This record gives sequence, structure tokens and C-alpha cells, in this order.
Amino acid sequence: MDMNVKSSLDASTGPPPYSRGNESSLVSALKTLLFFTILMVTLPIGLYFASKAYIFEGSMKMSSSDSYFYAAIVAVLAVHVVLALFVYVAWNEGAPKEKGKHD
Repeated sequence: MDMNVKSSLDASTGPPPYSRGNESSLVSALKTLLFFTILMVTLPIGLYFASKAYIFEGSMKMSSSDSYFYAAIVAVLAVHVVLALFVYVAWNEGAPKEKGKHD
């Protein structure tokens, strides 16, 4: 009799069964990470060169050394915006969606 109790306890202490729900959330998290990684690389670099050429040197007629400085500030601000968006999305990704009104 003790043998049956012990074998049932051993079976219940194993790993939880595989669930496809975990896989879809993992894929969703990886897609989000990949999107923000690409955004983190392309947006600041693109804004740096675009603002330097078109805004600071083109429209405002700044010197090359001044336009480097201000374009770098634009790129740093873009990095902070992307990081803030990533934190916001990551924070809300695991939150349950509320459909009804709670009284």
C-alpha cells in the first residue's frame, strides 16, 4: 500500500505538462524584442543623419560642427523614446485584458 502512495507522489512532482499557451507568449515576446531591437538601431541613426542634413544644415544653415552636436541630441532623445516605449509595451504585455466592468 505504501508503494502505491509513493509512486503517485513521485508522478505529481514532475514538470508541468507542455502548454502551447507558453509558446505563443514566448513568440510574442520575441517578436516584440526583435521589433524594438531593429527600432533601436535604425531610428536614432536615421534621425541623426536626416536631422543633420535636412534640418540643421539645410533649413537652419548651421555649421557642420554645430549640426553634429544638435543631431546627436536628437539621436539620444530618440533612444530614450524607444526605450520608454519598450518598457511600456513590456509592462503591459503580461497584464490581463479586462473586458467587463467591475463593480
